[in-house]
Amino acid sequence: MPEREQSLNPFRVLQAHRNFRLFWIGQTVSLIGTWMQQVGQGWLALQLSNSAFVVGLVSAAGSLPILLFSLYAGVIVDRRDKLHLVMIAQILLSIEAVILWWLVWSGHITIPLLVALAAINGLISAVEIPARQSLIVDLVGREDVVDAIALNSGGFNLARIVGPSIAAAVIASVGLAWCFGINALSYIAVIGCLAAIDLPKFIPVEKIVAAREGFMEGMSYIRSRRDITGIMGVIAVYSIFGLQYLTMMPVIARDVLHTGAGGYGFLVTLVGVGALSGALALAALSARVRRGKMFFVSACSFGALLLVFSFVRVPALAGLLLVFIGLTMMINGALANGMVQSIVPDELRGRVMAAYVFVYVGFTPIGSLIAGAVAHALNVQWAIGGGAAAMLLYSAWAFWKFPEMKRI
Repeated sequence: MPEREQSLNPFRVLQAHRNFRLFWIGQTVSLIGTWMQQVGQGWLALQLSNSAFVVGLVSAAGSLPILLFSLYAGVIVDRRDKLHLVMIAQILLSIEAVILWWLVWSGHITIPLLVALAAINGLISAVEIPARQSLIVDLVGREDVVDAIALNSGGFNLARIVGPSIAAAVIASVGLAWCFGINALSYIAVIGCLAAIDLPKFIPVEKIVAAREGFMEGMSYIRSRRDITGIMGVIAVYSIFGLQYLTMMPVIARDVLHTGAGGYGFLVTLVGVGALSGALALAALSARVRRGKMFFVSACSFGALLLVFSFVRVPALAGLLLVFIGLTMMINGALANGMVQSIVPDELRGRVMAAYVFVYVGFTPIGSLIAGAVAHALNVQWAIGGGAAAMLLYSAWAFWKFPEMKRI
């Protein structure tokens, strides 16, 4: 058996690939700041409006541009230097973070400005996310891409653990504005690490087709692969109905579990603890298990745990469930991403990953608005529990309709 299959070291890819190591360190440090901003932004929206719907609206504003523009952004990603695109996007995101910090610190922030800045962040991310996802295979090679994606998700969730904890302390000690200020400073790490990455010189595509033709080529490829079509469907439904418990977490913390900002940050941290555990387990075991079957188990487990969570009123039990919800959510998302990237040819990677981002991130504003409206009309438990039931029903149908997913 090859060495990569025998190793149970979850950090093997970090040790073996210098470029990925730099990428991972920079991203993880920056994501700590990003999670601080996420916690601060949700709490700020609730403070300014006292409305679950506005909390969902702010979240939707950050994702709607991804829904509108990410598919065509994939054509750009396949034609340009991915590392260069990611670098420019990170610089622009740092500027947006500085503006948000200043508005909150100076007391000029309003709900319309908060929504507008979230939308600007989403517009930049519409290009940055597919470029960053497509870049990973250039950093580690196709054979290590699933392990690298698992570790990348691990960094994301390590930040989810550290960021909200710091945010809670910062809000309590020096005020909400500095959640955004520290996030702005954190971009120094990712920009510096990206600048240190050494990749072969980018060779532009010789034959440039029209943007519409290039877009249709990517969509035709996805439709021709039943395994990818099935994965995209599961991710789309989970994006709409499954990820909104995070958007609604400020409402859950305050109105259901009756905790303050510190309790909210702690709940988000517990999700990160579970997700980090799942990332390390997947990085260690992905070569030893059939990924398609693990995808099925994680999809069903995530929905079932979320359904149980919607009935819980006790903070300690809610926290325990969030650890396992985070674990199954991370494994489900990382497996979907890795399975798609292990299949798609390099010349279509940007467009296919843009489609993945379109459904995984771009569909979240739909879910945020639905969850916010249901929580406003009924309550937040109905918003989460109803979504979980929809996920379970769809998963049962999808894995029956597309058995190719289990064979990957």
